[in-house]
Formats: sequence, structure tokens, C-alpha cells
Amino acid sequence: MARGTILIADDDAAIRTVLNQALARAGYSPRATGNAATLWRWVSQGEGDVVITDVIMPDESAFDLIPRIKKARPELPVIVMSAQNTLMTAITAAEKGAYEYLPKPFDLSELVGVVGRALSEPGRKRERSTDGDNEELPLIGRSAAMQEIYRVIARLTQTDLTVMITGESGTGKELVARVLHDFSKRRAGPFVAINMAAIPRELIESELFGHEKGAFTGAQVRTQGRFEQAEGGTLFLDEIGDMPLEAQTRLLRVLQEGEYTTVGGRTPIKTNVRIIAATHRDLRQQIQQGAFREDLYYRLNVVPVRLPPLRERAEDIGDLARHFLRIAAREGLGQKTLAPGALDRLRKHSWPGNVRELENLVRRLAALYSQDTISAEIVDGELAELSPAAHEPDAVSDTSRALSELVEGYLARHFAGFGKDLPPPGLYRRILRQVEMPLITAALAATRGNQIRAAELLGLNRNTLREKIQSLDIQVFKGPQA
Repeated sequence: MARGTILIADDDAAIRTVLNQALARAGYSPRATGNAATLWRWVSQGEGDVVITDVIMPDESAFDLIPRIKKARPELPVIVMSAQNTLMTAITAAEKGAYEYLPKPFDLSELVGVVGRALSEPGRKRERSTDGDNEELPLIGRSAAMQEIYRVIARLTQTDLTVMITGESGTGKELVARVLHDFSKRRAGPFVAINMAAIPRELIESELFGHEKGAFTGAQVRTQGRFEQAEGGTLFLDEIGDMPLEAQTRLLRVLQEGEYTTVGGRTPIKTNVRIIAATHRDLRQQIQQGAFREDLYYRLNVVPVRLPPLRERAEDIGDLARHFLRIAAREGLGQKTLAPGALDRLRKHSWPGNVRELENLVRRLAALYSQDTISAEIVDGELAELSPAAHEPDAVSDTSRALSELVEGYLARHFAGFGKDLPPPGLYRRILRQVEMPLITAALAATRGNQIRAAELLGLNRNTLREKIQSLDIQVFKGPQA
């Protein structure tokens, strides 16, 4: 006995045949057509228990047909498949009310599993929204890793769940947070972002929750915090792993109770914001080290979203590079293309800075070179400039030798024979100071005084760098920020 009738619509006869065979083997009764009109006739006549349809049909788009199906038979699950594997396709499918979106090519066993779930669960009604259908794609990539991200985002835009985004620097964590806001029911509200690593530890609570007049020295007026600014919208807590423990305790209370008090205030304030957090750190490791609260982690990590580094989706580099070239052209840098060999070079690069590094390189190529086609040789030259790592072992060993000679010379002058006249203790701190000062000064100069980027370059916590700048009395470059 058949487990259910599955209606299939795809203008590709080969795909119809494959789906027919796979579903029949699984015990279902499939019916297939190559056009939307026949599919609509079957649905309107009450046939079928599940619909599987391609987006692009010869007579009508599935995205135009799905609202009619949902109106006529709201309980009928509609599974959308498409070779247009973009974020907007996934989001539009969710907004139109699709039960699931499957990018082509997909695994047949996955499709059969989705059909089984659709028959065992009630149809999920989605809110309809066409806002942003013609906007430029906020995320780029056709790789399997990005397809999974699209599907997760499409589901999350329809919910108010707290999300934790993890990934290396430059993978686009804030971009994903903005997409989750812009396509959610909160999109009419504000999107407020705060970077925990960029704010002095003593000011984080005031930044988050606001403060009353006279709450501390310099608090001359009442000031709104980010929670108040984000009311009715989304609050994005970037680099949550850098939040100090005392602020973590207050944030946990907000998530538990749905209210907070300002610094210096006494009256609880109800809050209605969606929290999206992000970090490049391993929070589980920080929990073990006592630097992050475990209970807060579980409150924030309701839905985890891991963004893959660019090296794990090298097949997306061509699409990304062309996208950045189009942006450069709109900014007046001319229409440029990449030679096939140049694309090969880009795909083979490790991209430690991820998408941000690729974007910077492409914009530089568009700005510095007059050629309409960027050659492999040009890309090689620019990548060589970006990749001092090729010479790094020698540079590091040379530096180590120089430092060793410096210390040995110091000892020879002041500690000869380690006799009875030992100099005062504190050699480690004195040597460390001599190393740290030029190192931090050089990092700040290279980033034009941008302390966030300098901290990333040095591998230091932002607040640690600030403390070292103050203790070493280093003058920070005040020119334009890099």
C-alpha cells in the first residue's frame, strides 16, 4: 500500500524520472508533470499529500504558485528545489510558505527523508513577505557549505530564537546577523551592533544598559544603552567572548527575566529585543578556563551557526571576486574581469583573512591596475605582498637570534660570572618591556592606530592591548583609521 501521493513538477524529464523512481522505491505513489498548470490542477482537485516543485517552470514560477497552493490547501507541504542556489532563493522559499528548500543537486536519500517528515508533521505556515526580492544578494556562494547556511538562515528568519554565530575573523558574522534581522518580522525595528572587544571593560555595562545621571564620575545626563536603542528590533553582540564576567552576569539576568536596570538605576525596564551573538573564540575552552559563564553560553547558544572559513569553500571564490569587481565598477574603478589563471591563483590561496581579505585584494586590483583583464601574474604579485608567511620562518629565526644576542650581551655586561655584585632583580620584565614597546608601536603604525586591528594582528585581547598601551606609555597614531 502506498504511503502517500507525491506530486512532482519539474521541466527536466530526467529529474522527473529520477525522482519518480526514488520515491516509488521508498513506497510512495509519485505523479510528475513538466509544468505549473498541471500541478495546480491536481492540487485544486484535492490530489497529492506532498508537492515537490522546481522554482523555474516554463509557464509560471513556483514562487507565484505557492501562495495559491497555501491559500487553497494550507496543510499541503510544498518542497521547493532549485538550481539557483542563492540565499535569496532559500529565504523566498521560506517566506512563501515552503516546507523545505533543497538546492540542486541534492542527495536523493535526503529528499526521501524530507518527504517522510513532511507527511508526519503538520504543514508549517510561514509569513509572506516580498521585501528585498530585488535587492543585491547579501551573501554569496554556491558551495555545499553555504547552501546549508542559507537553509539555516531561511528557517531562522521566521523565528525569534537567540542565535550564536561562530567563525574566524572575516567570515561575515555581522553580515549574517543583519540578514537574520532584515528578513525577520523585526525588520521594521532597529538593528544595533556592539563589539565587546572595542569597548573598555569598565564601560561595557553602561554601553549595554545605559546609565542614570550621576551614576559615576562624568555621567552628567541620563544615557540610553544598546538594549534601549534596539527595543523592538535586534541586538547584535559581536565578540561576546571578550565580555567581562561581571557584565556576563547582568546579561544572563536579562535573558532569564526579560528586564534590566540601568547603571545607577533602580527601576527594572522590560525589554523586547532579539539577541544574536558572535565570536571567533572557542567559548567551551573559555568556560573551562573560567573566563565565560557556562549558563550564559547555553542561553546564547540556542541555535548555533558556524560560518566556514573561505579555504573550506574555495569554489565560491570566483563568484565572490566577480561580486566585488562589480561593486568596484559602481564606485568608478572601471569594468574589470579576472583571467582564468588569475582565478586559479585566488582559489589556491589560503585566505587567513577570509572573505574580508579577498574583498580588500579585489578592490586593490581594481584600483591599482588599468588593464581590463587582471592577469595571473598581477594576482601572483599582489598575493606575494600579502603572504610574508613564505619568508616568516627565516624572519622569526633571525629575530630570535638577534634577541638572544641582545640578552647575552646584557648578561655579559652586567652579570659577568654571576659574581657577588648581582644587579637588581627584574630582568624578565625589563627585557619584555624592550620587546613589547617596538612590537606594539609597529603594529599600531601598520594599522594606522586602529587598536582593534592591531590587537588581531598581535593576537591579543583588545582590552589587554589597551592596558599595555597605557602601561608602556605608547603614543597612538592619530591619523585616518585604516
